[in-house]
Amino acid sequence: MEPSSPNTSIYDTVIRLLLIFLITGWCLLIIHPFASIILWSLILTISLYPLHQKLSTALHDRPKISAILLVLSFFVIIFIPCWLLIGSVIDEVRFLKACYDQNLLIIPPAPPEIKEWPLIGDGLYSFWESASDNIEILIIKHQDILLEAGSRIAKIILNAAGGVLQIMLSVVIAGFLLYIGGTKEFIQKFFRKVGGQRGDNLAEMSIKVIGNVVKGIIGESFIMAVLHGILFVLVGVPYSGLWTILIFILTVLQLPGFLVTGPMFVYFFVTMETGPAIAWSVALILVGLVDNVLTPIMLGKGAPVPMVVIFVGAIGGVLLSGFIGLFTGAVVMALGYTLFMTWILDGKSHHQEEK
Repeated sequence: MEPSSPNTSIYDTVIRLLLIFLITGWCLLIIHPFASIILWSLILTISLYPLHQKLSTALHDRPKISAILLVLSFFVIIFIPCWLLIGSVIDEVRFLKACYDQNLLIIPPAPPEIKEWPLIGDGLYSFWESASDNIEILIIKHQDILLEAGSRIAKIILNAAGGVLQIMLSVVIAGFLLYIGGTKEFIQKFFRKVGGQRGDNLAEMSIKVIGNVVKGIIGESFIMAVLHGILFVLVGVPYSGLWTILIFILTVLQLPGFLVTGPMFVYFFVTMETGPAIAWSVALILVGLVDNVLTPIMLGKGAPVPMVVIFVGAIGGVLLSGFIGLFTGAVVMALGYTLFMTWILDGKSHHQEEK
């Protein structure tokens, strides 16, 4: 039997590589529409694994029952309130549109004491009075701006509703992965292939970073949004669901919630007597300070990722994948930043290096 010529070997190698790239690319194109859901499912599986293990131990080593209980708990504790919140926002927007269509949209006259406010008093009073006198003229005058703002708000609401559905599906998939088990071992094997001898360390570090970001950033943001939402509902703030969603987005982006709560103080003092306005303002300040308590509890001793990394990841994730990208983008960027800095510092934690 004659040995194959060098040219034939090169041709065979090139064809095999092309076939591998073709099949790989084809597979990536097929899963691309589901990439965000799959990614978030893996992130949830990793972050829920410690809780799953503890619950399984408490149930006398019943991991399958533990996975089912976790999924049911998510639906009861998180998704039902989120769905009710989004539903209330949609109902409020529909009610606002119906009032406008039937000429029932009325803005009360501006309180005279607004004129005494420094810097913004005169301008705010005149704008409020013009809106109160004839809201239709004001809407026609600023029609382009209002239409653009309304379109963006509608897109945000639709993306949020679609994102909730995607997250629900991701939780079901994560529960299934926890049900069948072996996800952590698969991640360790993957990193062993990629990182060689450092594979186990990289796997543990990645699991830690994912857990810290999900618990310390996203979990904390959810709790802050719920607390603010409860306060808004108790006070009777109009469109409280919309402000709650904005609080959640701002806290995930690591931006100050004062961008939303600041105007609320103005609303309290304009629509209430001085005593209740002060009481609700103090309550709102106390809710905002809860963030200082939650951060050390939920983030624990895990090394924090710079705010700009979370911000860029969340914004880029939204632009790439919609509402669900707000979560996946922040987690992926935090993980990528940590792995990159570890590689730059030759396997040492960059936070240890900073010390």
